[in-house]
Amino acid sequence: MPASASVGGSDGIAFLVSAGIVYEIIAAACSSPQTAELNASTRAATLMKWVHIGVVQAAGFVTIAAVVDPRHRNAIVGGGFLAGVIMYASYLHARSAGLASAQPGTETNWTQA
Repeated sequence: MPASASVGGSDGIAFLVSAGIVYEIIAAACSSPQTAELNASTRAATLMKWVHIGVVQAAGFVTIAAVVDPRHRNAIVGGGFLAGVIMYASYLHARSAGLASAQPGTETNWTQA
């Protein structure tokens, strides 16, 4: 029995944690729904394109983890689905609220400079 199995670990969970932390760190360095809302006037054109790309990437990772770890498949798919819905809704709200706001953003698009 592998050491990881003796303490309740699994390859699927390890895969998701490893992939998840990379995505989290990169996302934290780049943007957030709050930043998207603040700068919707300059980002709205590409915002949802990148959200859609992220959803597809996330679905790929969740699918691989679910295949690799069938014992935890329901939890992996459930957690990935719930997180995807919450984040997608957060960015939809950020875009809508930002476009509806009269407040200035915190950045300027290079084409407007």
